[in-house]
Amino acid sequence: MTERPRALFAMTARNVPEVFPPKLLERLRACVDVDPALVAEDFTEPRVREALARTEILITGWGCPRLDRAVLDAAPRLRAVLHAAGSVKGFTTPEVWRRGIAVSSAAEANAVPVAEYTLAMILLAGKDVFALRDETRARRAFPYDGILPGIGNHGRRVGVVGASRVGRRLIELLRPHDLDVTLADPYVDAAEAARLGVRLLPLDDLLRTCDIVSLHAPQTAETHRLIDTRRLGLMRDGAVLINTARGALVDHEALIAHLRSGRLSAVLDVTDPEPLPAGSALYDLPNAFVTPHLAGSLGNEVARLGRAMVEEAERLSSGEALRHTVDEAVLERTA
Repeated sequence: MTERPRALFAMTARNVPEVFPPKLLERLRACVDVDPALVAEDFTEPRVREALARTEILITGWGCPRLDRAVLDAAPRLRAVLHAAGSVKGFTTPEVWRRGIAVSSAAEANAVPVAEYTLAMILLAGKDVFALRDETRARRAFPYDGILPGIGNHGRRVGVVGASRVGRRLIELLRPHDLDVTLADPYVDAAEAARLGVRLLPLDDLLRTCDIVSLHAPQTAETHRLIDTRRLGLMRDGAVLINTARGALVDHEALIAHLRSGRLSAVLDVTDPEPLPAGSALYDLPNAFVTPHLAGSLGNEVARLGRAMVEEAERLSSGEALRHTVDEAVLERTA
């Protein structure tokens, strides 16, 4: 029998049984030699340091300590990092790639619930569910009589900002619905947009013409406060802004001003800062729907992340190429 490669968990220890429930853990241990009782939350801890010297595969997740030169020096046999979560920016360093260590991420798996959440919010926003729910509660009666003009999803124009993994998954989920979907992304050309089945627009034109705008760009220096007071001013009256990407993409003070005017509505699963200060107006404004960063994988969804990395571990152990490798060259402009 071929000896299984040595692996080590590196994440917040309480996450291991959630991300790798019993059946998944059994499947993982069939292809790698890993001790679920030894989890690296601190690479300087003596038992962890000893294990690092033999580790060929790091199985990382939320809370993984930074992989700096000293850590990598202590792990001379390390050949792969399998990240059972989304972005690897928070713990990887250029030294990882300089040493030829393969990095794989479950970001694609994590995109699934974010896109599902966003689809739900788009359809609910198109029916003006949030405002009508509040009116119904206040009146204890229907807030309309007969046909209600101005709401509905038939032909509604939806703008997707960013052809990220989530953005692309969302575009797929939007296809069965009678919506007019447009995309703004400086790294997508007309041919690729056509393959995605959407019309490509400059960001300002998308903002001017869409009823619902959903943000799916990464947080970079280029996208910081991407939606500022000028761009919020471009949005048509009655439009809805949805943000499930990063809070820093939006100028919150400018957004609050537009919400107070009643001109726009917003669905915010991410904010800046996060969580919001207790006194933030976004908690109280009737046209702001704020959720606690729950669009991404939570609860039973995190096992999907573990499964994605178990499959990568199986590929490694059988000599196959990894399917979800992270390209350092595009890391700066991805999540």
